[in-house]
Amino acid sequence: MVKIKPRGMESVQQMLKRFKRLCQREGLTRDMKRTSYYEKPSEKKRRKSRKALRRAAME
Repeated sequence: MVKIKPRGMESVQQMLKRFKRLCQREGLTRDMKRTSYYEKPSEKKRRKSRKALRRAAME
């Protein structure tokens, strides 16, 4: 869970921006988008294999 505490005289907009950035780093927004619709098992497997290929290509 992502928690944000205000820093000094930080505005609400700045806190919201920091919160969104932390959520992106944690991968929460990506997970929310992925779980918002049904994904077929074959598509899951294909996505995972592509991710593994990308990871292997970076090494």
